[in-house]
Amino acid sequence: MKGNNSDYFLTVVFAMGLNILPLPAAINIANPDWVLLVLIYWNMATPEKLGVFNAWILGLFVDVLTGRLLGLHALVYALISYACLKFHKRLRQYPVAQQSLYVFFFLLFSQMLIFWIERIQSNIEMALSFWLPVLVGTLVWPLVYSALRFIRLSGRA
Repeated sequence: MKGNNSDYFLTVVFAMGLNILPLPAAINIANPDWVLLVLIYWNMATPEKLGVFNAWILGLFVDVLTGRLLGLHALVYALISYACLKFHKRLRQYPVAQQSLYVFFFLLFSQMLIFWIERIQSNIEMALSFWLPVLVGTLVWPLVYSALRFIRLSGRA
């Protein structure tokens, strides 16, 4: 394994940039949580490096970056990181297509928790925008996996 700490940092910074990229509204509602996808990969591929605490800190950065309720993404990222760490040996053995199913459930859990907390905060209704980031994130998982695997194995970031 040739990856180093700059790989994590640069890929997370790039994912944060993708999260806040100004896109047209029609495209932005389908924008998946790129940081969460990167976090899932790094927790699955190198579980000893990232961990739940770092996921919590990344979530706080994403909350500040996106202007959402402070601690919202921190809670989601910590819980999903814990699940990834708990099942990382099993997840690594599955083919990428089967990993996509797990990623779907991780993203769905993330969206449900965020929706539930924001619904408590204000009266919002579930719409198509709830499902699109989950579906798009699941569909791009093979690309994210391949790109991050290449970065990890080549040692370049």
